[in-house]
Amino acid sequence: MKAAALVILLFAAPASAEENLTSGLSQDSVEITSNYAGTDIVVFGAVENPSDNAIGDVVVIVRGPDTHMTVRRKDRIAGIWINDARARLVLPSYYFVSATRPLSDIAPRETLNRYEIGLANLHADTEASDGDPAPYVAALIRTQTRAGLYRENASGVEMLSRTLFRVRVPVSAAVAPGSYNVEVYLFRDGAVASAQSWPLFIDQTGFERRLFEFAHGWPLFYGVSTVLMAILLGWGSTFFFRRRS
Repeated sequence: MKAAALVILLFAAPASAEENLTSGLSQDSVEITSNYAGTDIVVFGAVENPSDNAIGDVVVIVRGPDTHMTVRRKDRIAGIWINDARARLVLPSYYFVSATRPLSDIAPRETLNRYEIGLANLHADTEASDGDPAPYVAALIRTQTRAGLYRENASGVEMLSRTLFRVRVPVSAAVAPGSYNVEVYLFRDGAVASAQSWPLFIDQTGFERRLFEFAHGWPLFYGVSTVLMAILLGWGSTFFFRRRS
């Protein structure tokens, strides 16, 4: 529903709103190599034809590819803590949102929920759940936040002038490869006045890419080769240390 609403808005907003949004990315692709330790991309833009002296609010969102994640709940049974109930959910592997001020001051909850703006408004597809999935979704969001994969910054949009803005988006070494989506919204009086969307590609390159393709394309051979490599390395190290002693 959020994707359909955004597509409609992207086509409708420029024709109906005098106040338009222009934005871009410092780079549209990130290459993950063996020494990749994270980087930042910059989302920048400007508000064209502001309707009055005070422009609206800017919100920037970066969403990673959806991923299937399992959340388990520990219960104490016979004095032992064990994994008992579980839920299998589909959520973005990465989520970043930054705004000019707190989201609750920018738009009503219904609007934020419609476009899934803010961690509290993320929609999770539930594939399986032992009971109400809401606690599992909340726990997963907390886990992703601690891992640095979910971020919400109420004042991360830097206004360079009255109409120019930029946002630094951290891309940690733990992000998943795939196609990401960068969304930029301009809010006026609690409603979306303009919006733009850009693709961002994060992918492995070089030896890491070939290894990834081999592991996923030939999982049996990959497993056998890793076992054989471990055996050879173990035998080689034993032989080496015997010779030295």
